[in-house]
Amino acid sequence: MKKSVLFGAIISCLMILVLVFSATALAQQKAGNDFKWPPMFRIATPTTQSASFASTNGWAPLLRNDTGVNIRVVPEDSELRRYMRFAISKEFEMASISIADGAASMEGQDGYKTQRAMPTRILWFQNDTPWSFVVRGDSDIKTVYDLKKKGVRVALSTQSPPMMVAVQEALPAFLGWTKEEAAANWTFVPAGSYPDNCRSITDGRADVAYVTPISSITFEMEAHPRGLRWLALPLDDKAGWQRFMDFRPTVIPVTMDFGVKSALGVDGLASAFLYYTRPDLDQEMVYRVAKWLHESFDDYKDVHAIAKRMSLDHFRKFLNHNPYPVAEGTIRYLREIGQWTEADDQWNNDAIALQERWIAARNAALDEAEAKKVKVHFEEPEFLAIFKKHTEGIPVFTTRLD
Repeated sequence: MKKSVLFGAIISCLMILVLVFSATALAQQKAGNDFKWPPMFRIATPTTQSASFASTNGWAPLLRNDTGVNIRVVPEDSELRRYMRFAISKEFEMASISIADGAASMEGQDGYKTQRAMPTRILWFQNDTPWSFVVRGDSDIKTVYDLKKKGVRVALSTQSPPMMVAVQEALPAFLGWTKEEAAANWTFVPAGSYPDNCRSITDGRADVAYVTPISSITFEMEAHPRGLRWLALPLDDKAGWQRFMDFRPTVIPVTMDFGVKSALGVDGLASAFLYYTRPDLDQEMVYRVAKWLHESFDDYKDVHAIAKRMSLDHFRKFLNHNPYPVAEGTIRYLREIGQWTEADDQWNNDAIALQERWIAARNAALDEAEAKKVKVHFEEPEFLAIFKKHTEGIPVFTTRLD
């Protein structure tokens, strides 16, 4: 009897080991058993209340299950700190960053001026994040043109330079004002984080804020007793859009088609969120991540509402307008499946060359400032003069419109 029990226990253990090894073998087969993943694959995203964080946390465990690689998703709300940790400190293999911040970090806008410029590349498309300006549902501000008056309180999300540009320069330009005219007529209400920027509307601290309708906190705002009203940026106001894009050249005018119900059908803009990597990373790893994101799309597309935007179809449409360099590993995979052409090589090479010009000029400016013992600060006049000398005349990254 005891021998039978012992024999049965041995058989059970062997069966468990077979299952474990089979699962491991399957993961290695999917990952490619000739490739060794790093000990940890780290992904930086915006705040825990962002759609980016929620979506990434949704598909990351599936990648881990298929490949066996350990994955850590780390929220970092400050755009500047996320860039520093990703591009300079190299704490992450991949980072979720908007195309606007990708350009801002490369062109040295605002606080980015004080940091070394480093090369980055697009690994995959995350979503075409819609944005517009929102007021509380009981506001007497009915259209975007009603903002052109004295006394309007405008939320200023200080953690994101592109968001600051949107409200301090691009929005006034759309209305036909200069930045100085907006400052003279509006009161800017500082917000230290994106959630604080949003809540300034529902708690009454600000009259209008620059918000995306897809984030978790926006759904929270939608449930407020007084609700939300989105101020359309009419697509037929061509002159207004041209002025807006003078300050936010990477956006695409759209009619918003996903997010909270109150935003649907309202004219706004799309500012793509992308998964970035660096050219110094193993491009075989980049290739395999890109391949998995495409081939496993049906497995993860329902983990979050914006995960559906990560399809190859959405990525390819974005690439038709993209002004930013794409990773070598991603290009290799897209070319392999017939989704990358010689024409793509041309604009991508141009984008790499433009990025290299910015890197060389910005780092030369920092070197000169340090050699002359000039205070490196984005509001220091002497440093700004050095920065301008080195970067003047370099084109900015601009959406490639049809």
